[in-house]
Amino acid sequence: MIENLTLPLLAGMALGGFFFGGLWWTVRKGSTAANPALWFMGSFILRTGVTLAGFYVVGASDWQRLLAALAGFVLARILLTRFAAAPQEVNHAP
Repeated sequence: MIENLTLPLLAGMALGGFFFGGLWWTVRKGSTAANPALWFMGSFILRTGVTLAGFYVVGASDWQRLLAALAGFVLARILLTRFAAAPQEVNHAP
């Protein structure tokens, strides 16, 4: 049983990494873009479409696989939030 849920969990983590990593990248790039609305809307549509399609494929009409993928997605969110919130070291050149 557990062996059957490992791949959906990892796939959910990959989907979460794509979604929230893409969000982080969009905020960094979109804030300095000439047309930020286009960046944010395009990124939202792309990230949401890929993530929903991934959940559809991974879920395969099985609620347990879908739940494992969702758990991986949330775990990726927690990990990326901690990574993004970590203080960045500043290299001070003499």
